[in-house]
Amino acid sequence: MQSETMIDIEKLGWRPEWVGEMDHRRLKAPTVKLRSARRAEVGDAIYCVDLRVRHPNAEAYLSSTELHSVEHFLLEGFSRHLPENFVSVGIMGCQTGFYLVFSNEGHAETICIVLERILRDMQQATAVPYANVEQCGHWQDHSLEAAQAVAREILAQRAHWLEAAA
Repeated sequence: MQSETMIDIEKLGWRPEWVGEMDHRRLKAPTVKLRSARRAEVGDAIYCVDLRVRHPNAEAYLSSTELHSVEHFLLEGFSRHLPENFVSVGIMGCQTGFYLVFSNEGHAETICIVLERILRDMQQATAVPYANVEQCGHWQDHSLEAAQAVAREILAQRAHWLEAAA
């Protein structure tokens, strides 16, 4: 029996064997995988989701411009669609994806639906959000076309997003 402080990740739509750190040789891409789920002292649940865009160690890394531009779209999109739950987006240093952090929203289906909406909206965008000198510390390092191509790459595998490993 689970205590009230435990989080039932299966009920949220995640496969327990794929939660947490994994052998990167097994990871698939693009995928959406729960990295961690825990309760804060005040009872809020914090979820870190691994949005893996490229296979680790496959020599097909995201460029800094792709990472930067897609990060801006994810930041703007999740802030708009899940304003009460979205905490942060972080770029993976290995240049293969992003970490998405949420508070009190860990449902795999919800996160995937919102991610799909953001990626589809990117295809109609005319500019990268916040890509200006007032809102970005490296505002010249953006490419709408590159971000849209990455979004198409992720969307092409939508049916397999939750199949995180071999």
